[in-house]
Amino acid sequence: MTEPLDADEQAIERMVRLFYERGLADPVLAPIFNAAIHDWEEHIARVSDFWSGMIYGTQRYQGNAYLQHAQLVFEPEAFAHWLTAFEGAAAEALAPESAAKAIRVARQMAESFEVGFFPFTGADGRPSRRPAGK
Repeated sequence: MTEPLDADEQAIERMVRLFYERGLADPVLAPIFNAAIHDWEEHIARVSDFWSGMIYGTQRYQGNAYLQHAQLVFEPEAFAHWLTAFEGAAAEALAPESAAKAIRVARQMAESFEVGFFPFTGADGRPSRRPAGK
């Protein structure tokens, strides 16, 4: 994989900032973000490192995105809101090929995270983090 250019890294940071702007304007995502993120600049840098790795193969992100998100409190509907905000930000900020790759990865992540976080069906038939009756 080729090393990203400074312009590529700037586009990733712009995408991340646009995503959070959209997320903070979203009634489903805003409470989740506000409860979890306390140092926005540090968080934006970490998330930018993550997406740089996903798109360009850089190895700056050192963490486990799944475990970080597993600690958050939200309902399954948040995934659709997350994807809408992310896909719009990626399409606006990134070059078409990079945006397509980011969106593909985001959709795979959302699907994987949703199955992992909500593996059960509640008594009401909705996805749940716990078995019905627990």
